[in-house]
Amino acid sequence: LPGIEGTERFLSPGRGQGLRAVRHFAVGELVFSCPAYTYVLTVNERGAHCEHCFTRKEDLFKCGKCKQAHYCNVDCQRGDWPMHKLECVAMCSYGENWCPSETVRLVARIITKQRVTTERTPSERLLLFKEFESHLDKMDDEKQEMNQVDILSLHHFYSKHINDLPGDQALTELFAQVNCNGFTIEDEELSHLGSAVFPDVALMNHSCSPNVIVTYKGTAAEVRAVKEIDPGEEIFNSYIDLLYPTEDRRERLLDSYFFLCECTECSTKSKDNAKMETKKLSSPPEPKEIQSMVSYAKNVIEEFRRAKHYKNILLLEMCELSLEKMGAIFADTNVYMLHMMYQAMGVCLYMQDWDSAMSYGEKIIQPYSVHYPAYSLNVASIYLKLGRLYLGLEKKTQGVKALKKALSIMEVAHGKDHHYVAEVKREITEQK
Repeated sequence: LPGIEGTERFLSPGRGQGLRAVRHFAVGELVFSCPAYTYVLTVNERGAHCEHCFTRKEDLFKCGKCKQAHYCNVDCQRGDWPMHKLECVAMCSYGENWCPSETVRLVARIITKQRVTTERTPSERLLLFKEFESHLDKMDDEKQEMNQVDILSLHHFYSKHINDLPGDQALTELFAQVNCNGFTIEDEELSHLGSAVFPDVALMNHSCSPNVIVTYKGTAAEVRAVKEIDPGEEIFNSYIDLLYPTEDRRERLLDSYFFLCECTECSTKSKDNAKMETKKLSSPPEPKEIQSMVSYAKNVIEEFRRAKHYKNILLLEMCELSLEKMGAIFADTNVYMLHMMYQAMGVCLYMQDWDSAMSYGEKIIQPYSVHYPAYSLNVASIYLKLGRLYLGLEKKTQGVKALKKALSIMEVAHGKDHHYVAEVKREITEQK
């Protein structure tokens, strides 16, 4: 086995396979880097990023045939062809009706990759793709239903371009494996760029107080320490957004990854009180009032998630109404308030209402720094968005200050040599 220097695969009690350190890692140190086993650029980023290397730049050139895929140069186009050819002709013939989900697109690429791969890949130094857990036995009817829809869609869009697709059982397993081991690739502002499979990264178990963070450089994943890690310590990444209280996190982890989290944070619930802060009123709200407001908040969050693709003024109305209603009981620092403020900020950015986006960002940033761990991409991305908004609105001093805050997190999470870090440094020096 090639292995990964400084780490080893081991059996983690109660957690199955895991990864542990065999030497010391300092905060900000790269633990390992992992190329993607397979990946796909999201449809919404076409034209802004190269399909092959994910480089973001202005003058990419498009595939002459489908006019959809964009590349840096002919080398990137050639490199991408084995995967792009699964979609190029299909996109031409289906036109507007070509709409496989991103998961389906990724699975089509995995099948293709598996057919041309005999050796262990550089993405599988410790864990093979075929060793992925599928948790098929734990899937409820709804999940199995969604799985079947994906399989039908794969047949519909890809059967002409992939000879004899695997059987139903194999595909069911494949989709289940991807659903609990796949990764989404995001940029420095946490905008979604695509989906990918990183077997060695998937080996790490979850903690709500993780000691590493995963970031992306092009299509490769990088894992850096965000706490001191001693030899013999297990290496934990977080699978989910850590903003929410323990009950919500556990529910989400059980639903998506089929385990009950027993990490320190879930045992101590140390941040739950601050996350669930209620308004300072002359008579404090009753527990049942709080409970019904929490139910309302969860419903609104789910409703918003479903309505999100409309991207219009109605979404802002939805945020403002829910904030007004929740604000009767919840403090502004309550995570359900913050969730809706964050969504509102996103809608404002989309509508180019810079002033409103800025004021939402200002409300969010301090509580975020309290609720999230010391080095958090969620906190860095708000500082980054705020900093860029300030500069766009000619608020130079505030802009530089916010960008510097983003930078102090990014230098640890992304590493000092990352192009995102260089970009932010350049934005700061341009203001001098």
